[in-house]
Formats: sequence, structure tokens, C-alpha cells
Amino acid sequence: MNTNKAKETITEISISELRPFKGHPYRVVDDEEMDRLVESIEEHGIMTPINVRPIEGGYEVISGHRRIHAAKRAGLATIPAIEMDMTRDQAAVALVDSNLHREKLLPSEKAFAYKLKLEALSRQPGRPSKNVSQVGTQKRTDQIMAEEAGESRNQIQRYIRLTNLIPPLLRMVDEERIAFTPAVELSYLSQEEQEMLFTEIGVTLATPSLSQACRLKKLSGEGKLDEDAIAEIMAEEKPNQKERVSVPLSALKGKVPDSYTDRQLQEYVIKAVDHYHRYLTRQREVR
Repeated sequence: MNTNKAKETITEISISELRPFKGHPYRVVDDEEMDRLVESIEEHGIMTPINVRPIEGGYEVISGHRRIHAAKRAGLATIPAIEMDMTRDQAAVALVDSNLHREKLLPSEKAFAYKLKLEALSRQPGRPSKNVSQVGTQKRTDQIMAEEAGESRNQIQRYIRLTNLIPPLLRMVDEERIAFTPAVELSYLSQEEQEMLFTEIGVTLATPSLSQACRLKKLSGEGKLDEDAIAEIMAEEKPNQKERVSVPLSALKGKVPDSYTDRQLQEYVIKAVDHYHRYLTRQREVR
């Protein structure tokens, strides 16, 4: 929290002088909500100043990245801002806290926000060098965060685990194609193992259940997780999985080798569909 309020001033700052907070976790997208914000700015101007801190060559944005984007779309050259005397770590905490109240935060946004704040708080003077408590003296840093956010300490750590997912898998969590709890288990897989899993998801068109994710994590910890093990687990039929399209083998007779395994058949059909899709796309572009 910033205690130097006497040093805060409101001024009009050129948008060209603003620099986004490096590594800020919140997305700025052109959706319906952004369209409404642009319309509001065009009609009423910027009602709430953004928060910035002076840096070499301009100002670093603490809060207001969406307002800045909307202001640019509305054609504004300047924007009202509050200059705040903060260190980068203080600014990181303020940035996270100013956005956590939003209703529509993606899991990835909360994950990287909690990580950013935890790292910033851990570096503050007087905190333990690691995220552990000293009995009878200080609380764990993540416990402080949990109390401020209204979450449990374990939930804070579970969200932060998601930052270990490769981008394609984390995107599937944001899209609700992979549930939160299985995703936490998958975060313990190595990057190479996660890439193999993502490839297998594309082949089977299925995502891991909690049970499957736990088994994948266990095999990974034992050093026994490879492509075959992933394929075997992901090939299991799950009652809650979306229905699959069934193709009778007779329809493929003479078109694929009889020696193909089920996995090879799946890959062949998916590649064939992809090839035909590209063909249709080219045909539409020619017309």
C-alpha cells in the first residue's frame, strides 16, 4: 500500500509517454465490454484517472491498461493520471489488488497475478527470505495474500501452480476445456511431457479427467511418463466426455492399410479431415 499520498498529483499525461507494467497479468481485449468503455469515453471522457509511476523515459502504468487502450481507440492524445511514488514491488502489489475485484478474471490472469504479488511481497523488507513462517513472529506471505483475497492459502498456491502449464494447455483451462483441479495436477508434468499430452489431446479430442491427471502426475514423478503411457491413459472412455464421431471400419476399407492400429487410424482420419478442410478453404478463396 502506498503511504505517500501527499506526493500524489493528478496531471494530463501524453499516452505516448506511458509504458505498460512489464509482466502485468491482465488481458486487454477488444470485446463488447471494451466497446462500451470506448463509447463512454467518447461521450464523457476519462472519469477515473489511471495510476502511474515515473520511470526513465516516461511513466509505468500501475492501473488503467484497459482505459488507455480505450482512450487510444477514442482518439485521445492525453489521459488524466495520478503519479505515485512507488517502488516496482509496491506497484506490482497495487496493480494486482486494483484488478482482483473484477468479476470476469480468467484462471490464467489470477494465476499470474497471485504469482506477481507473492514475489513482490516476498521481497519486501522484513519478510522471510523464503515463503515460510517464523513460529510466533511472522505469517507466511501467501497466508497474508489469502486473507486479503478471501481465498485459502492452498487455493492461492494452486492458482500459482497453473503458471507452470505450457501456453496451449493454460489456454484450454481459460476456455474451460480443462477443469481447474486436473489442470493443477498437470502443472507438475515437465514441459516436454505437457507438449506430448497436448499432442495427444489433439489426436483423441479428449481432455484429462482428475483421475487421469493424477495418474499422469504419478507416472511423471516416477520417470515413467512417455508417449505410449499418455496415449494409453487418454484413450480411456470417460462418461463425461463429449460424444465422439464413430466411423465404421468398412467405410475405410481399401483406403488405409489393414495393419494400422487404432491410434494410427485416428491420426489418419484427423489428417484427412484437416487436408479436406484446407482444400475447401482454398476453393472458397478462389471464388
